[in-house]
Amino acid sequence: MQVKELFKSLRIPKAYEAYISLNPQKELEDLICLILTNEIESRLNNAIAKRIKNAGFPTLKRFEELKPKYLPKDAQERLDELKSLGFVKSKKNLIMLGNSGSGKTHMSTAIGIKACQEGYSVLFKTAARLINELKEAKNEKQLTKYAKAFESYDLVILDELGYIPFDTEGSQLLFEYLAMRYESKSTIITSNLIFSEWIKIFQDKALTVALLDRLTHNAIVLNMNGESYRRRKIEKLN
Repeated sequence: MQVKELFKSLRIPKAYEAYISLNPQKELEDLICLILTNEIESRLNNAIAKRIKNAGFPTLKRFEELKPKYLPKDAQERLDELKSLGFVKSKKNLIMLGNSGSGKTHMSTAIGIKACQEGYSVLFKTAARLINELKEAKNEKQLTKYAKAFESYDLVILDELGYIPFDTEGSQLLFEYLAMRYESKSTIITSNLIFSEWIKIFQDKALTVALLDRLTHNAIVLNMNGESYRRRKIEKLN
């Protein structure tokens, strides 16, 4: 990259004008290019670190730490596709259904971190925590503000849907907030329940059907049932 483009990337045009007025020689230009390149890389790394911190991941799990051979077949076959983040670019949803310990949270976190690295804004929440925050926002008359922030994320990861049933208020709030992202932004959902059992979560057939209709339209659905990913890793170490 030429020195002019580097100054432009850093948005310091006056500094470039001052630099040009010095009538710099080649040696100085090379040094300035090195300094500016390092500054750009530092800013990019800081921005990535900030996005990862703001996402709220419970633990940092990356694709590099993932053992594909321990994942269920569906996940293995579509791993490269998920790594490419094509579904995020296409504003599709990703739903992972399967028993506990099969790698759903690791996969969703790795995707989220990769998205942060590529400049996307990400939010990670367990379903129970999101419901609690929505109720608090409603009580404090802050739902509109919360909705604006929630809708703005390029990728929302909703983990552990189905581990705890919701009351009517929680179900309706979750439906409303997931529905608002329909075909506009991507959402990842992990659940230990198959779709036919989601009525146990929302306790309302019509609401459950309406939500599934939106979430699964043009979505990637992975069957994550299989042996425990965590247990297989432990057995391998032993």
